Amino acid sequence: MTAERDAEDLIAEAAAAPVGGWGFAWLAGRATEERPPWGYTQLVADRMAHADAALDVDTGGGEVLAEVPRPPRLLTATEAWPPNVEVARRTLRRVGASVVTVAPDGPLPFRDASFDLVVSRHPVRTDWVQTARVLRSGGTFLSQQIGAGTMRELSEAILGPLPPPAQRHPEQAALAAEAAGLRVVDLRRATLRATFSDIGAVVWFLRKVIWTVPGFTVDRYRAPLRALDRRIADEGPFVAHAQRFLIEAVRT
Repeated sequence: MTAERDAEDLIAEAAAAPVGGWGFAWLAGRATEERPPWGYTQLVADRMAHADAALDVDTGGGEVLAEVPRPPRLLTATEAWPPNVEVARRTLRRVGASVVTVAPDGPLPFRDASFDLVVSRHPVRTDWVQTARVLRSGGTFLSQQIGAGTMRELSEAILGPLPPPAQRHPEQAALAAEAAGLRVVDLRRATLRATFSDIGAVVWFLRKVIWTVPGFTVDRYRAPLRALDRRIADEGPFVAHAQRFLIEAVRT
């Protein structure tokens, strides 16, 4: 089998693989990414143990929430991407969480001061005003977010040179939180090494993490995918860097 056919087989395999939920088990042995040093899942578990009513915004497939060993009395999650909703409902049954379908960019469908804890891992967009509105006085918002220029090396391998990132800077998030009536009590950032060992791993990642190359399809970007496959064959695993930041804020 030629190298050209190998690449096409890997691409076809990845293009057909399911990408529902927010787990990355499909990449096992094919891609790696360092974890942030603060341990978000444990931080969520710690906060949940002392909460009465909690909300997880953009829960994905419910993967983080499902790991909570001591869920609060009331536990709710929201999700806007239809393929994830049923995945999340199945995943979160064991912790007694309800999953509410929401519209992208729509308001949170809850009463004012409904929760004493709101969490969110990798939200598409944080609506700071809505977050503050549904938090009780003294309540906490805890979120791990995608930072500016995340996976930039991979984006540029497919799209070519890009301008400096204008959005998703931690300082911007902190200012928006404060403007909405939240007091930021923790703000940390991390640069994390990621590697891709074959072009199939790249294709699957781009299908799942849709903001890396907006509008990505294999047919549209077949030429740069083939060029990246040759680069991996010549130089070894492709290296990129994910940007993450942690923000914790309290409702004043």
